[in-house]
Amino acid sequence: MPSPTPQPDYVLVRPQMGENIGAAARAMWNFGLDRMRLVAPRDGWPNPAADAMASGAGRLLDEAQVYPSTAEAVADADFVLATTARPRGLTKPVYSPEAALAETAERTARGERVAVLFGPERAGLENADIALANGIVSVPVNPEFPSLNLAQCVLLTAYEWRRATAEVTPRATALAGTDWANQAEVAALARHYEERMDAAGFFFPEHKAEGMKLNLRNLWSRMPLTRSDVQTLHGILRQMVRWKDRGG
Repeated sequence: MPSPTPQPDYVLVRPQMGENIGAAARAMWNFGLDRMRLVAPRDGWPNPAADAMASGAGRLLDEAQVYPSTAEAVADADFVLATTARPRGLTKPVYSPEAALAETAERTARGERVAVLFGPERAGLENADIALANGIVSVPVNPEFPSLNLAQCVLLTAYEWRRATAEVTPRATALAGTDWANQAEVAALARHYEERMDAAGFFFPEHKAEGMKLNLRNLWSRMPLTRSDVQTLHGILRQMVRWKDRGG
């Protein structure tokens, strides 16, 4: 059963290969979309090749709704977007994928039903299909090679849907079972190194020693150290001292 989360219907118009339908289902489910509609699939439905390619997203294929025409597939939609890479000579708003799925998110949140059309692999949507849409989604591809695989286009728009509806952290650090070192831990590490380096005669000549120590403390404070890093650096220094004391 489709998830209750408000979301668009992804409508694959006259898809030609079962493998691409399965790959599209997988791409949809990667980003939390599970409402697939099929318009007159060339090889009939169901299609074993689609099941093999769906790889864990078979539920979408089982629940996919099949329609004989694009008009019937979008009859209950309040807003329809058509994906195409080529100029069509039709006067319509043209959206980037980011803007299109942001608008889709706003409309579905208001309770509207939105359908996104994807054309067959060989030539994409026909003008008769696009004429049913309220707007066009145009992907900024290489103009010398504008053709996108069906599943790639589904994946691209599904990703933009996810960006529009979920909090996406632009950058994070995986701490691998540790935490960031606090100021006291970094300060203790700095003192340990300063003491050992002082004993080794590093801070020379004497009139420059304080400036050298200040630079070293500043170096430690700039470094994003974890507690594991601090423990490792303490251990390295202790082992070097032991090695020296053993006459290494």
